[in-house]
Amino acid sequence: MDNKKILKNIIYAKRKNPYTESKTIDQLRRETETAGSLIPLPENIKYKSVVAGNVNAEWITCGEINENRIFMFMHGGGYYRGSVAATRATVARISAEAKVKCLSINYRLAPEHPFPAAIDDTYSAYEWLINEGISPEHIIVSGQSAGGGLCLALLLKIKENNFSQPLGAVALSPWTDLSQTGKTMVTNEKIDPVISKQYLDRFAKLYFPNSYNMSYLASPIIGELSGLPDMLIQVGSAETMLDDSKRFFEKAKKANVNAKLEIWEDMFHGWHSNANILKEAEDAIISIGKFCRNLLNE
Repeated sequence: MDNKKILKNIIYAKRKNPYTESKTIDQLRRETETAGSLIPLPENIKYKSVVAGNVNAEWITCGEINENRIFMFMHGGGYYRGSVAATRATVARISAEAKVKCLSINYRLAPEHPFPAAIDDTYSAYEWLINEGISPEHIIVSGQSAGGGLCLALLLKIKENNFSQPLGAVALSPWTDLSQTGKTMVTNEKIDPVISKQYLDRFAKLYFPNSYNMSYLASPIIGELSGLPDMLIQVGSAETMLDDSKRFFEKAKKANVNAKLEIWEDMFHGWHSNANILKEAEDAIISIGKFCRNLLNE
């Protein structure tokens, strides 16, 4: 089947099961886990549970990797759903391309655990890596969607605490603005098959109830970005969250951060998870691998 047809079929399937306000948190959580379980794992994957400080996590590797080069990953899911298991295939593919050992974390979720639980867990896991003897210069932090926001918030929390920054960051369609003020929330509303402003507004409130006193550790776009490490941001042109990436990138460049933005034509939110069938997803992961290997001089 040609790639355009594959893309069309994926988008059709997503439109057949749209988000509605009537869906409960448990329903939405089950949808994520079911979808994740249907993604085939690549060959040569190995994964093992670990407690990273006080955070449940998993070591994931695939193929020939350098055990001392760490890629720390935070899954997406609007801060209320998602898991290590649901993103295991994507993380394994990144491990294979970047030749790194991946630490994927199950941070605590809202509404049971609102802000700052997720960022506290992310910081704890990063501290744990350093305490285990991993040099910050051998760590790249990453995340997708809410996890992408967490990976950028982590850099700001590290800076706030005068701790050692990692070598770099890879943010995949990061949720950087919990107030949904990007223009593409409106202009891409009809073409995004996955994420709407209405959806994000609901779950932003669960994670961060007091929106009048927004923290840059929840909305990293309002942070002061100078001194952050090299970063790669990937986002799809069809996403309502496109401006979350574009505006963060522009602000990072103004703060003299060595940031790179890749806008993937026609891609939808979370396209990386379709790397087993979709060429753009495979190519995006190849690009992540190159970015990581270049940074790590591998």
